[in-house]
Amino acid sequence: MTFSEFIESNNVILLDGAMGTQLAISGLEMGGHNNITQPQRVLDIHREYVACGCDILITNTLTMNRVYIETHQLGLRVKDVNMEGARLAKSAAGNQAYVLGDISSTGKLVEPYGDLSPKDAFNAFAEQASMLASGGVDGFIIETMIDLREALCALQACKTVASLPIIVSMAFANSKNGGRTVMGNSAQECAKALAEGGVVAIGANCGDLDPTQMASVVAALRAETSLPILSMPNAGMPKLIDNQTVFDLSPQDFASGIAECIQAGARLVGGCCGSSPAHILAVKNVL
Repeated sequence: MTFSEFIESNNVILLDGAMGTQLAISGLEMGGHNNITQPQRVLDIHREYVACGCDILITNTLTMNRVYIETHQLGLRVKDVNMEGARLAKSAAGNQAYVLGDISSTGKLVEPYGDLSPKDAFNAFAEQASMLASGGVDGFIIETMIDLREALCALQACKTVASLPIIVSMAFANSKNGGRTVMGNSAQECAKALAEGGVVAIGANCGDLDPTQMASVVAALRAETSLPILSMPNAGMPKLIDNQTVFDLSPQDFASGIAECIQAGARLVGGCCGSSPAHILAVKNVL
């Protein structure tokens, strides 16, 4: 069954939880470079999520595009880090889960708000998507996007290099009137533009919302489109404790929040920052 067919034939689908904060708990610096330097730990985290019964794994390739890598002087090859990210996720998934290639922002603002040209952004996204497709992913997830224009640029880049299904998920800064990103894009605006762009699902993840607040954004997206809605909130609001960022929402409370998102219309659910295998298992038990 293809990934698109799987989405169409299932009522509620479970994705995995956070990778970065799980790496941090292990004492590692968060990021895709761990695909190269700590592949076993990345593989182990993927396997922990599969053991929870999730249907979809997301590759550890967030922001692993050329613009971000070069701007942050990470010293990584785009091909290596993305191909290895795909390999590790697919190895953990086996025949138990689908794998989505993870794509996110370049870390720079696109003109006229910043100095990154749309062409350079497109090329960076297309290069990364090409590597992930070559690595055998079942689809793409473009996530944690705060600028709809950059999200649409990534969407078109993915569609150009591969005929794989694409999910796009925005990060919302508030839930007022259905929610807006920090760049001012409303949930309604995002749903309309992304649906017209040809995605298979539209979502909300990360941002400044807890799971209950995200339920209102899900409802706003649901009111605007008939496409499946994705909800991947953080495990609560971040708190700075002893100079460390902590997400302290319990697995049970997180699962209750996800249940509210499902009631609001979400069909694909998982976790973002601070969520762990325990959080995903709690959601699985609720489902």
